[in-house]
Amino acid sequence: RREFLGLGAAAATTALAGRTVLLHAEPLVSSRRPTAPSDRVRYGIIRVGKQGSGLRGDAIKLPAVECAAACDLYDGRHTLAREIVRADLPVTRRYQELLADKNIDCIIAAVPDHWHRRIVVDAVSAGKDIYCEKPMSHSAADGVAMVDAANKSGRIVQIGSQRVSSAICAKARELIAAGTLGDLMLVEGWNGRNDPNGAWQYPPPLDLSPSNLDWDTWQGDVRPKRPFDPILFARWRAWKEYGTGVAGDLLVHLISGMMYMLGTNEPPTLVSSVGGIRHFKDGRNTPDVHAASYYYGELPVYMRLNLATAMPETYRFQGSKGLLEVTGSGLVFTPQTGTDRSPSYYSGSFPRAMREAYAKRWHEENDARVAREALAESITYRLGNIDDTTPHLANFFDAVRTRKPVVEDAVFGHHAALACHMANESYYRKATVRWDERTKSIVS
Repeated sequence: RREFLGLGAAAATTALAGRTVLLHAEPLVSSRRPTAPSDRVRYGIIRVGKQGSGLRGDAIKLPAVECAAACDLYDGRHTLAREIVRADLPVTRRYQELLADKNIDCIIAAVPDHWHRRIVVDAVSAGKDIYCEKPMSHSAADGVAMVDAANKSGRIVQIGSQRVSSAICAKARELIAAGTLGDLMLVEGWNGRNDPNGAWQYPPPLDLSPSNLDWDTWQGDVRPKRPFDPILFARWRAWKEYGTGVAGDLLVHLISGMMYMLGTNEPPTLVSSVGGIRHFKDGRNTPDVHAASYYYGELPVYMRLNLATAMPETYRFQGSKGLLEVTGSGLVFTPQTGTDRSPSYYSGSFPRAMREAYAKRWHEENDARVAREALAESITYRLGNIDDTTPHLANFFDAVRTRKPVVEDAVFGHHAALACHMANESYYRKATVRWDERTKSIVS
């Protein structure tokens, strides 16, 4: 999220001269109409960590939404939850208590990746709607199980990749759907950080110990069990047994945003990736630089991630009629004609008389067109109020009330996560991989 919002006014100056259009985010549905007491949504949150505390803070600002309880395996976050919401907020270490509470309508889960499947499957099986942080799954098999559970239960599942709720991405989607880019040739995207926090080298809580953390439960189904390790607790993203690395943290945003802007909801057909642990040699086993080349059908897509070179999250959609660049603060469309603007340089191989005759005829036939095309200008769309998390949460809570579909359901979330799992599998196997829909598995 921070990289997508980080490209500010400085980057706008790099756009070619042209006109600027100010975008306006749609008002939240829940703020456009009065809500009856019966419309009030009471949610429980599972894990009040870095992301969970942020989601909680955003959610409680929405009208007719109330945090009813919090769950965390670390007692210090019980204190944090009460600091954010209220001093008497019910707290527990057992998420099953939230699922059994009939006064709780839905769940927000911001747990480590290796817990996503169990929490989502248990929640929908208990009749609870759930908002689950990205990536949806820890593995392809987990994602398949989660989609099956969501479909069987009929419960609402929203995955927390907020690009699908971005007004900027919505404008890009509109332009692409209208054919503004012509033939789509290639999509590329990148994101990078260059600081220890960005590489998940977070400081563990100062008082963390087996007495205030249920360490055995935190490890879940991972085998073998490890001795208590505060570093692992705080920096789980860097270990594939618990997280999905830079693919699950950053690439999933690029993929979900691209899918939304292109109006597609399918996994890639083929992936080949490279990378390595080139800078953060702290014992992690996930790469700190990772690049993946995809085929989405016949469309080539190239994504690159870096934890030791800062690069604001950016997409480039390359089309026969122009280039669309999308960042966290806006988008720029630079039109291209795809036509010659001067006589062919190949005429330099003609004899002089032939070359001069060719040039004379070319100018007679094309000068008026070239003059018209010179009037084309780039268009910059900018957004004043940049926030995609609040509308994404609001969409979920409105769906809980109305039972209307969410913008990022389990199928969409699964397909976005699959692209990340395939990139990881290609990296670890050192081979090109594809998705086999028949066996629902990643194969080399």
